[in-house]
Amino acid sequence: MRWQTEWRPLGWIVAGFFLCYFLPVGWARFDHAVVEALALVRWYAREHVLLCLIPAFFIAGAIAVFIRQEAVMRYLGVGAHKVVAYSVASVSGTLLAVCSCTVLPLFAGIYRMGAGLGPATAFLYSGPAINVLAIVLTARVLGWQLGVARAVGAVLFSVVVGLAMALLFRREEGERLAAAAVAEGDGGRPLWQTSLSFLAMVGVLVFANWGAPAEPSGIWAALYEAKWGITALFGLFFALALVVWMGLPWGRVAAITAATAGVALLYPGHPLAPFVVAVAGLSLLTATDRGAGGDWFGATWEFAKQILPLLLIGVVIAGLLLGRPGHEGLIPSAWVSSAVGGNSLAANTFASVAGAFMYFATLTEVPILEGLLRNGMGQGPALALLLAGPALSLPNMLVIRSVLGTKKTAAYVALVVVMATLTGAIYGALVGA
Repeated sequence: MRWQTEWRPLGWIVAGFFLCYFLPVGWARFDHAVVEALALVRWYAREHVLLCLIPAFFIAGAIAVFIRQEAVMRYLGVGAHKVVAYSVASVSGTLLAVCSCTVLPLFAGIYRMGAGLGPATAFLYSGPAINVLAIVLTARVLGWQLGVARAVGAVLFSVVVGLAMALLFRREEGERLAAAAVAEGDGGRPLWQTSLSFLAMVGVLVFANWGAPAEPSGIWAALYEAKWGITALFGLFFALALVVWMGLPWGRVAAITAATAGVALLYPGHPLAPFVVAVAGLSLLTATDRGAGGDWFGATWEFAKQILPLLLIGVVIAGLLLGRPGHEGLIPSAWVSSAVGGNSLAANTFASVAGAFMYFATLTEVPILEGLLRNGMGQGPALALLLAGPALSLPNMLVIRSVLGTKKTAAYVALVVVMATLTGAIYGALVGA
C-alpha cells in the first residue's frame, strides 16, 4: 500500500471520527438546532419541492429539449446585443414569483443551452429579487421608501452583476462564443407554439405558489383566492399543448387530466392532492415516451439529480446554523439583531453576509425584516438584506457552484454582497437612519 496516496482519505476518516466523537449532544442549543434543521427541511419538502422545484425541473428540461439553441443564442447568447440580452434576462425575472432555489433549474437550463454568463447571472439574480408582489408588500409593510429602493436596486443589480460577471470572465465567454458559432440548431417547432407551451408551465408554477398578501382585500387578495382555479386553467391549457404541439398521445393525456380532475372533486379542500396526481401522471407519460417526451423527462431527471440533493443538504445546514423564522439555530438571533443596528459599514456588511447565507422563502423576508426593524435594525442594513437575501442562500450557492464552478460562484456571491453593502450604506446615509 502506498501511503503517499492514502493521506487524504485517512485525513477525512480521522476528521469524521473526531466530529462524531465530540458532537455536543446534550447541549440544549445544539439539540434545539438539530430539531430546527429537521423542521426546516421538512417544511421545505412540503412547501417547495412539489409546488416549486418539480415544475421548475420540468421547465428546465423543456428548455433543454424544446427550445432551439439558436433562439437562446440570439437573445441571451454571449454574442447577443447587450441591451436585448440584459433586458430579456431582467424582464424574465419579473415574471417569476420564485425563491433563490426555485430559479436554479431555470438558470441551469438556459446557461447550458448557450446563454451568456452575463445574461444568465442577471436572470439568476432577477428571478427571486425582482418579484413584483414582494416589492409591493415591502412598500406596504416597511414603507414606500424602502419598497422603491428595493425595486430600483434589484433592477440595477441584475444588470450590473451580469455585466461584471461577463467582464471578469470574458476569456471563458470568448471560448463559449467560438463554440456557439459552430453550434447547429435542432429545427424545432414554431416559436409561438413553444412560447405558449412555456407560458402554460410558468403559469402553473407562478399561481400554484402565489403567496397570501398582507391586505385581505384588493387585486392581490382576489388573485390569491382564485389561485388554484387559475392554476387549473393553465394546467388544462398545458394538457392541450402536450397533445397538439408536443405530440404526446391524447388518450394518455386525457386519462391523466380526468384523474387529476377526479381527485380535485373528491378532495376539494386539499389542492396538493390533484397537483401530485398531475405531476406523477406527467412523469409517467414522458418517461415512457420514445420520442421527444422521453428526452424531456431525461433532461428533467438530470437536473433533479444534480440540484435537489445539494439543495436539501444546504437547507439542513442553514436550519442548523440559523433555524427557522422565529426560531433559533446555533447562532443566537440576538447576535443578528445587535449586529445590524445603525448604519455603519460593519452593520451593512453583516446584513449582506447574513442575508446571503440565510434561506428566505418567497415573501418571508418582509415579516422577518419587520421584526428586526422594530428591534433597532437600521434602514441601510434592511435594504442590504433585502438585496442580498432573496437572491442568495447557502443551498443556492451549492447548486450554482455545480453549474458554474467555484471561481465564478465566488465572484457572483462577492459581487452581490459587496453591492448590497454599499447600496445599503448609501441609502442609510440618505434617509438618515
